[in-house]
Amino acid sequence: MPFQLEIVTPEARIFSDEVDAVVLPGTEGEMGVLPSHSSLVTALKPGELVYTKSGKSTHLAVGEGLVEVTGTHTRVLTDMAIGADAIDEKAVEEAIARAKQDLADIKEGDRPDEAAAFRALIERSTAQLHIKRKRHTL
Repeated sequence: MPFQLEIVTPEARIFSDEVDAVVLPGTEGEMGVLPSHSSLVTALKPGELVYTKSGKSTHLAVGEGLVEVTGTHTRVLTDMAIGADAIDEKAVEEAIARAKQDLADIKEGDRPDEAAAFRALIERSTAQLHIKRKRHTL
């Protein structure tokens, strides 16, 4: 008995269809959702989201956001959701290097909002590299 999965970013609805299962990166660790899962709302952290439909798994890199699970629906609201084919590995590596350098240039305790933004960029970019490189090895 499948359930409805919706993945939405500020730019677009990335996915909306019935799936058999979804595994996502929650703030407390990896979380699996199956049909008739208990209702909950939790935070999403950057990482890998995998959904399975008719025996085929699809992997996406996701950013921060929220997940709402009911018995029949799972809604993922995130700032990023991207598949391996859409990831430019070189550009992501360069973005990580720039963010790490910018973070290193900030003195301890100075500009905490900028430091948090650089850390978030590094986390999202690392999630993208993980998905891209994982798909290369298959």
